[in-house]
Amino acid sequence: MKFLPFLAILLFSTSPRFDAQIQENRFQISSSLEQIPLWNNDMPGGSGPQGPEIITAKGSVTNISKPRLIVHRPSNPNGTAILLISGGGYAHIEIGKESTPAASWLQSEGVTAFELIYRLPQENWKNTLVPFEDAQRAMRIIRSLADKYQIDTNKIGILGFSAGGHLAGFTSALPGKKIYKPVDTIDSLSARPDFTGLIYPVVSMLPPNNKTHSRKSILGKKPSVSEETAFSVEKLVDSHMPVTFLAQAMDDPISPVDNSLLLYSALKQVQIKAEMHLFQTGGHGWGLGKKGSPVAAWPELFKTWMKNNGFCK
Repeated sequence: MKFLPFLAILLFSTSPRFDAQIQENRFQISSSLEQIPLWNNDMPGGSGPQGPEIITAKGSVTNISKPRLIVHRPSNPNGTAILLISGGGYAHIEIGKESTPAASWLQSEGVTAFELIYRLPQENWKNTLVPFEDAQRAMRIIRSLADKYQIDTNKIGILGFSAGGHLAGFTSALPGKKIYKPVDTIDSLSARPDFTGLIYPVVSMLPPNNKTHSRKSILGKKPSVSEETAFSVEKLVDSHMPVTFLAQAMDDPISPVDNSLLLYSALKQVQIKAEMHLFQTGGHGWGLGKKGSPVAAWPELFKTWMKNNGFCK
């Protein structure tokens, strides 16, 4: 089977202290990394959950009231930045196996990587749009910091895993959608990624692909067809969608491979350049991929794809 490439995104941050409860005291966000708050005093959505953030031993994050960017800054930046969005069904954020390892890898390649710690829709917010607000805001903040981090404003991408792939895809398809009221001049900047990478993504909320936890977290148990359509990325793409890279396993039991196939077909119909890599085995949630496994090929494929499209030296 012929493989095809796809897209990715990076983001940056500064470093205030964020309180967190570490379960079993194993996984920790390095105190040496800069962390940038997404919002100051005008965060939309209400007050959210109470108490400290919770990070499990394997790096799964919940109880998020302070959305932010974690910056992985290379010693010799190549001008490319990527916003990294982990999955978790919009119920938790799997940074331990997805965005953190990917950020370290990209940093080693000269890419400035921004991990997104986004709000979860079922954690006492006024609505379920909070992750989409955070992703848009993150893209704009990264653009606003281009000079500080030596970023080329034409080389800012987004890379999402699983539900994070859905969030990255939605942001890529509808960067100008007015999800929240502007809070400062940063919100006048574009939220559109220059390129998009989706790894085992959730794409569609429509039957027969409407059985994911992501759909339940965002839309509830019994959404209407119009609500499902409004959050199905394959129905949202148009000719302004960024070039896209897709990677998924044929035996994915969580997000069926039809998600990538539907999006690839939709991109082709509007003549957006896309590259898709389908692996015979691999399942779901593999992050960078276990060494020696078929899916472990995707980082090099993605790097080559970025180079071929002019986003990375």
